[in-house]
Amino acid sequence: MTVLRIVPNLPTRDPAALARFYAQIFDLEVEFDMGWIAFLGGPPQPRAQLQMATEGGSGTALPALTIAVDDLDDALARLRATGAEPVYGPVTEPWGVRRFYLRDPDGNLVNVAAHSEAR
Repeated sequence: MTVLRIVPNLPTRDPAALARFYAQIFDLEVEFDMGWIAFLGGPPQPRAQLQMATEGGSGTALPALTIAVDDLDDALARLRATGAEPVYGPVTEPWGVRRFYLRDPDGNLVNVAAHSEAR
């Protein structure tokens, strides 16, 4: 399993407005906006991304961070090897992401996700 990116999430009541704020200051582009979440991206290399959201999607709580991986089954097996189980999923979401949530030992909610094209 290879970690492809780690994405922090910033809680906000208005993802689009906060995205515009960061885009303006840091010369980022709004790459994706679903109303409840907006993604900002930077130049292709190196890739910078910052997300603003009101929830985690599908009615879930907003995770503290997202870790994108190329092999979700391997990540799930590694989680279970610690004696822990996911607190959500694994599930394939309507927007095409397969993911699960875990709680780390300090209680932080983490979204572990794999895109079908493994970005």
